Amino acid sequence: METFMEYLKAFVVGGLICVVGQILIDKTKLTPARILVSFVVAGVVLGALGLYEPLVEFAGAGATVPLTGFGYLLSKGALEGVREIGLMGALTGGITAAAAGIGAAVVFGFLISLIFKPGDKS
Repeated sequence: METFMEYLKAFVVGGLICVVGQILIDKTKLTPARILVSFVVAGVVLGALGLYEPLVEFAGAGATVPLTGFGYLLSKGALEGVREIGLMGALTGGITAAAAGIGAAVVFGFLISLIFKPGDKS
């Protein structure tokens, strides 16, 4: 039952983050790219203020998998980098913390482009 509750919390929190994104797409004139950037920036700001950590502890993957979680990871890495090596850590810490995810996105994006023919929809 405990595992089920963890899955349920992750599903609900991740779903609510997606609902916010869908509302922004439907009700505003913001482009999807601007909404995605806004989610990453929101994750950075909430992470830097210490407000995103309780959500991550509560929902786990429901809070870390969406784009706000990527922003949170960047801010967490930058803060750790500053603690370890000073001001230069603010520039390198976030990228270091997110390197595995960024690397995986590049590699899998490349592999998928080999399997499917990329192009526009025209």
